[in-house]
Amino acid sequence: MKNNTNYINTSPIGVFDSGMGGLSVLREIRKLLPYEDLIYIADSLHAPYGDRSTQHVQSRSQKIANFLLDKNIKALVVACNTATAEAVDLLREQLSIPVIGLEPAIKPGAKVSKTGVIGVLATQRTIDSERLTSLAIRHAPHTKVIAQACPGLVEKVEENHLDRYDTRLLIKKYTTPLLEQNADTIILGCTHYPFLSQTIRIIVGKEIRLIETGRPVARQLQRILQQH
Repeated sequence: MKNNTNYINTSPIGVFDSGMGGLSVLREIRKLLPYEDLIYIADSLHAPYGDRSTQHVQSRSQKIANFLLDKNIKALVVACNTATAEAVDLLREQLSIPVIGLEPAIKPGAKVSKTGVIGVLATQRTIDSERLTSLAIRHAPHTKVIAQACPGLVEKVEENHLDRYDTRLLIKKYTTPLLEQNADTIILGCTHYPFLSQTIRIIVGKEIRLIETGRPVARQLQRILQQH
């Protein structure tokens, strides 16, 4: 019989996203937990999840989770805002291991905003989700939260078109309404978008704060692993 005090679970951690975007989360997990084994699934054939139905996102999430369970993972990170919004509750009901999801960083965004206006760049599916509305009500009741759908940006990241002219045009199109309403903080509400952060920074200016979700997720994963 194992002594629970000395037992160390060396099983890997499973991480998945609709494509390459979740690597921005994987990067933060690797920084914080360098000795953990990680298995990453990029479901690029079905990207972006933000354009898919709830049923499709749930089905893909279940299939990937089951595949990773066969690899004996000890925790699952849903490194996708859309999959978190549409499938994380279902996965938590079905799986016996910890399931960590992503949520747009509205709470920290509201804390640092000086104008009381924050923007959220996300997929249409994330913006339409009840989870985003609930986050805004709970964590930013006195802050104006402007949600901006960004069709096409996920594809630009998947194609590695991070700083092309047409990519810049899309970013300018999506960020201009936020700046016009005096937003001083922009939340990158999709794991693909941190790969565009340098280009976004050039367009919105250095005085605008950009907030990603990868590091908070890595910290939450660390806390959960310590409890298990």
